[in-house]
Amino acid sequence: MGLAAAIRSRPLIFLFGLAAVSLLGLLLLPPIPQSQAYHRFADQRAIFGIPNFWDVISNLPFVLVGLAGMRIVRGDRSAFVFFLGVFLTGFGSAYYHWSPNDIGLFWDRLPMTFAFMAILANAIGERIDARAGALLFWPLVALGVASLLVWLRYDDLRLYAWVQFFPCLALPIMFALFPPKYTGTGYWFAAAGFYVLAKVLEYADAAIFASGHLVSGHTLKHLAAAGACYALLRAFQTRRPVPPI
Repeated sequence: MGLAAAIRSRPLIFLFGLAAVSLLGLLLLPPIPQSQAYHRFADQRAIFGIPNFWDVISNLPFVLVGLAGMRIVRGDRSAFVFFLGVFLTGFGSAYYHWSPNDIGLFWDRLPMTFAFMAILANAIGERIDARAGALLFWPLVALGVASLLVWLRYDDLRLYAWVQFFPCLALPIMFALFPPKYTGTGYWFAAAGFYVLAKVLEYADAAIFASGHLVSGHTLKHLAAAGACYALLRAFQTRRPVPPI
């Protein structure tokens, strides 16, 4: 039996194993403290009395996409919590960027953990097993919250890093090996592309701003990340059941 066939035959065992191995590998690394340099973003211009104006105001798309998503997916718990997380991220991130510090960053990251874990549970439910996705939903959300409490208590970001990046590892495997129950897979891939772009723009914050002092990489990161959320909104908005083969 090949590896792909073995994974398909015992998908939850594989998923738990992947989670355990990746988490153990991360915990073998030394603690990752929160760099205070992270709070010093390139574009610190104040406009209309709002400090760091563009990094604050560029969170509006999260609010709009989150609101639209919650209206569309009311009957789907994990999808609703995902869009609730997107909605609250708009406010949490705006609050953080108004005066960047660790406490503000906690309120920025908290709704994002809801979104990361909720969309992972949703994909498990669609691609692997609906009951498993429902059962794992609250434990995954609780793990996301715990990762931030660990960071605040011990100044260690390893568990939060796992919460953010494990879905990036697990989702492509699920999408590659398990057939969809609904149409709209292309929107999920578009969301992944926007997410990767957002991380690149975040890394290039200062370089982009220095190129013309018009807009910073972090401001564009917010727009790209909101684009990823909008792609998932379209996936839920347009999806239809896939007929069995």
